[in-house]
Order: sequence, then C-alpha cells, then structure tokens
Amino acid sequence: MGNYSMPKYFQNMKQVGKGLKKIDEENQKLVKEVEAEIKKLRDEMHAAGTPDEKITAKNQLTALERIANLVDEGTFCELNSLYNPQDFSTGTGIVKGLGRIKGKWAMIVASDNKKIVGAWVAGQADDLLRASDTAKTLGIPLVYVLNCSGVKLDEQEKVYANRRGGGTPFYRNAQLQQLGIPVIVGIFGTNPAGGGYHSISPTILVAHKDANMAVGGAGIVGGMNPKGFIDQEGAEQIIDATIKSKGSEVPGTVSIHYNQTGFFREVYSDECGVLDGIRKYMDFLPAYDLEFFRVDEPKEPALDPMDLYSIVPMNQKRIYDIYDVIGRLVDNSEFSEYKKGYGPEVVTGLAKVDGLLVGVVANAQGLLMNYPEYKENSAGIGGKLYRQGLVKMNEFVTLCGRDRLPIIWLQDTTGIDVGNDAEKAELLGLGQSLIYSIQNSNVPQMEITLRKGTAAAHYVLGGPQGNDTNAFSLGTAATEINVMNGETAATAMYSRRLVKEKQAGNDLQPIIDKMNKLIDEYKEKSTPSYCATTGMVDEIVDLYDMRNYMIAFINSAYQNPKSICAFHQMLLPRAIKEFETFFKK
Repeated sequence: MGNYSMPKYFQNMKQVGKGLKKIDEENQKLVKEVEAEIKKLRDEMHAAGTPDEKITAKNQLTALERIANLVDEGTFCELNSLYNPQDFSTGTGIVKGLGRIKGKWAMIVASDNKKIVGAWVAGQADDLLRASDTAKTLGIPLVYVLNCSGVKLDEQEKVYANRRGGGTPFYRNAQLQQLGIPVIVGIFGTNPAGGGYHSISPTILVAHKDANMAVGGAGIVGGMNPKGFIDQEGAEQIIDATIKSKGSEVPGTVSIHYNQTGFFREVYSDECGVLDGIRKYMDFLPAYDLEFFRVDEPKEPALDPMDLYSIVPMNQKRIYDIYDVIGRLVDNSEFSEYKKGYGPEVVTGLAKVDGLLVGVVANAQGLLMNYPEYKENSAGIGGKLYRQGLVKMNEFVTLCGRDRLPIIWLQDTTGIDVGNDAEKAELLGLGQSLIYSIQNSNVPQMEITLRKGTAAAHYVLGGPQGNDTNAFSLGTAATEINVMNGETAATAMYSRRLVKEKQAGNDLQPIIDKMNKLIDEYKEKSTPSYCATTGMVDEIVDLYDMRNYMIAFINSAYQNPKSICAFHQMLLPRAIKEFETFFKK
C-alpha cells in the first residue's frame, strides 16, 4: 500500500469527468483568441519603457531576466501582470509572482528597471500590498529584487500618503517578520528615499557593488534659502549646489552600508551573484519536505487538460459538466465528494494536487428540477446559490478549517436567489455566515473565476475580497465579473423611467438608447482584460496553465503551515464516508 496514511480515504478515490466525445473547434478558437489578446497585452506591458538592449548595454539584467535567473526553472507563476488601476503608461512598475527558489516557494517582487528605473508610480503600493498579503496567507517568504529610484515626484499625490499608499508596504514587511515570515532583498542600482526604506525594511539585505540606499538621493541638494517659489536667484543657487555635489560620493553606497553600518549582509560584484545570494539565504530557511503531507503519489489528471478548451464555454448561457472540469485539474481525476445531491447547485469535496490534499468548491450548471425546497413546483438554475448549497458550503469550509486543508474555489455564479421566499429561507444570513466561515477557517484559499462572478455570490464563493484567506484569484478567457449582467442592470436603473415616460405619452427611444449604452459599458467593463487591469482578478491564465498555478498554491500552502491536523484525526474524510454510507442504506 506504500508509505501513505489512511489509504481507504485518500487513495483510489472515485474518478470524475467524462472523456471528450467531440472537439468544439469554434469554442477553442474563441478561447484562444482571448488568450492571445491577453498574452499580447502582457508582452506589451513587459516591453514598455526602456528597450531591453539599453538595459543590456548598462551591463544590467531586466526584471524578467533577474527573475529567470533567480527561480528554479519553469516555476514562475506571474501575478498581476496587467494590473494598472491608475492607467499609468507603464503599469505599476513591478513584476511579481510565485516562484520556487532552491526548492522553496516564495512571493517574488522585482522592480522593473525598464520603467523609470523602478520608481514608485500610481498603483504600485497596492500591488506590493497584494504581494505581502499572498506571502502572509501562504506563510512563505517575500523576496524583493529591488531597483527603486524613488517616487515619481510629479505625481507624488497618487503614490504617497494614504492608507494603502507608499509607506504601507514597509509596515507590512514589519508585520511579516513579526509573524516569522522572512523578507529577503537583493539590491541593485540607486534606491533613495522611499526606495531606501524599500531596501532597509526586509530581514536580509544583499547588494550589488554599485547599489546604494539612502534617506535622500544625490539629486536633493541643499544650501538654498526656501521662499516657496523659484526665482532667478533660487535657480542660480540650485545650479551652484548641483555642480558642487557632482564630485561628492552618492549617499548610502556599499562603503557605508557594508563597511560601516553593516546593513548589507553581503555584496556581490555581478548581478547573478546577488541572485545567488538570495538563493543561498532561501536555502537556509526551514520548510517541510512535502512528502510529510502527501497522501498519494503525485499524478497527472487521467483526463487531458487541453479538453478544457472545448468544455468551458465562451457562451455564458451554455451549460457544461463541472465534473469534467474538476477531472482535468486534479490528480488522476480523483474526487471524493461531500454530500453529493444535497445543495446540488454546488459541488464540494476532497481532491489531490501534486499528491497533497485540497478542498474543492465549485458551481454546478444546468436546471435543478423540484429545487429549491422552499419553493413549490420550482426549477433551480445551476450557478445560482440556494439555501442547501449555502448550508453545505458553510459545513465544508468549517471542516476544511478544522482539518487544516487549503481550499480551491472554481467559481461560475449568476448570484444568490432573490425574493421573499429566499428571504424567508435566510439566504442573506447564510451568505454572511459563509463569509464568517471562510474568515474563521484560517486556511489558505485560491479562487478561479471560470466564467461568471456575479453580485454577492462572487465574494461569498472565496472571492478576492477575503484578504486574510484568499492568496490570489485567477480568471480565464471566459471570465466576466459584475454586479449583474448589463441587461439586468439597465432594467433595474430605467424600468420606472420607462413606465413614467410611457404614461406621459413620450417617446421611449431616448431611454432605450441609455439602456443600451449601459449594457455596452457593462460588456466593456466585464472583459477578462478589464478584470485584470482593475485587479478584480490577479491574473488571466490560459486554461491549460491553471493546474500549474494550483500546484504552486498547494505546494506553498504546505511549505510551512501555521498549524497541522494529523491525517488520522481529520473529520472531513470520515464525514464524506458517513454520508455516502447513510444514503446507500
């Protein structure tokens, strides 16, 4: 039976999903067109700023090259590549994602030295906070590949002083260290002011020989008599001070912070040496051998993940079998389902990813006859949430928390049932109860919006709003996130106006035009690229690449868990068996 615990629970689970009968070439084409568009946008974002050849001419590596030299080959899973909430011409000025370094997973942030030499720009601070949130949720090191020239001074008001602005990441770094999560930095180039605090806030500092960090940069000259404005006399003073400062040493160089203050732990003569230094300190860190937590040999899905291009419909109204999706993402397509048939609008259960246990919650699709139970002669709609489904998810998340199991959410929801029947069935309270259960679980979670993420259902289904539990959220080529679809929103906004204009005998066309304009805006503001740019998801991922992100998440979650439940003390697998046995009788 091998060396794995509890084989009757965790090995040879039931396989789910059916083989693909026919390739849907039209759907494949539509999915791949969107994926190609996302790749083009990502490539454009990476290419923006100083051309690569100019960086190379300075004997520097680009941020992407630094990351490639830092991580174990093929392990980098980029996040927030398109995130640009302030619509800045070169994005937020950083490259980030999960990567394995010397066999250990870390959250990696690299200053993009192609973009104003890694300067703080609008949106960057929030992007950095997302990185520290991921590191905290997963309990993995935060690694900076730093080359930050300070604040973009002519837009300081978009960068600096608010609760999620420049400065907040330094407090987060302090918090991570207080939680026992190390922050490691390799320092390149000039890092003044905010870049200096960026440099000094980590736990371990290794530097390139030409790097510096300082409270202020050489460009901040003194000796003036401040007047609140610049006149001819002031301009002359600036010129004199600048000329005098040219011969002086740049503040905060290696000669200061290695030879005197000792802030720099090590100094390297070339860029790859700095990256090797980071790798060395990562190697010093504790981490469980994942075999400690494995319940089975890692296996590829028994069903081909490339089938997802035919299975996940771009047409939002087409249904599909969620088991066909699960079977193409998890080890050997095995899935042990919790309370199958109860709350049929959602599927919950245990699976394995890279031989490690994970809880899975997913929306089912299609008609649900004679359901929900609180409505007579009704037919439920898959993707919508009802009482039983909310109760089941509350139980499942609570059991995962109790058994210390990470959770993956596969979301495709049109919202929560509405109306007085739904209110009497306590759906409002049960939705908030699920939020409470998620927050109370204290286990890492990731969420994939396969297609629709709608209304409150989006955040009660493990959405990114759960900052203490959601490590990151992914989208696909079919992702569409909004409060409601455009037509429903237009009806909600203008239905009474239509009645009023009709009763007054007025032409309805102006109102109809406004409704269609709103519908078009909803479409534009719900696309995958829009969701990625505004941060509704952390990355749009190709369908075939979703499993790689799942592996990165699961490996990270088990690397140094905050707490452990022994396999033989777990309740969830036993609850699954008990439910199955009861209904067989």
